[in-house]
Amino acid sequence: MSDDECVFCAIVRGDAESSVVHDDAEVLAFMDLQPVTPGHLLVVPKTHAVGLEDLDVEDGQKVWAVGHRLSRVLRRSGLRCDGINLFLADGRAASQEVFHVHLHVFPRFAGDTFRISADWRERERSELDETAAVLRKTLAALTAGAPARPQQTS
Repeated sequence: MSDDECVFCAIVRGDAESSVVHDDAEVLAFMDLQPVTPGHLLVVPKTHAVGLEDLDVEDGQKVWAVGHRLSRVLRRSGLRCDGINLFLADGRAASQEVFHVHLHVFPRFAGDTFRISADWRERERSELDETAAVLRKTLAALTAGAPARPQQTS
């Protein structure tokens, strides 16, 4: 998808409607058109990035900082807000629907309808240790500048 086809890029350019809450040189935050709860915001970098792999680290830090600040705003706004979720879906398998990185920031309260269901069972330490070793190895390779992706494990 090109920047010209991206709805969030169109919002950033001012070519599509949005209800803006925050606007600076690098980041735009606006109301989600299909909110989970009243006050549901989307925080996007103004530079197009499909997913986290494409997102510049500095832009990611700016998105997070704006999301963090807007979490405080939501808590103090008078909107129903007993908690906050920060949610970022990276890739189709993670339920990303708009392929421009965006951080969801939304109020939570008892009885709201947002749910993530998963197998939350406790794992064996050996399984956790094995996974941690794979991640440490990958982290070391990335730190050393290795671009290749290893084969996926189960």
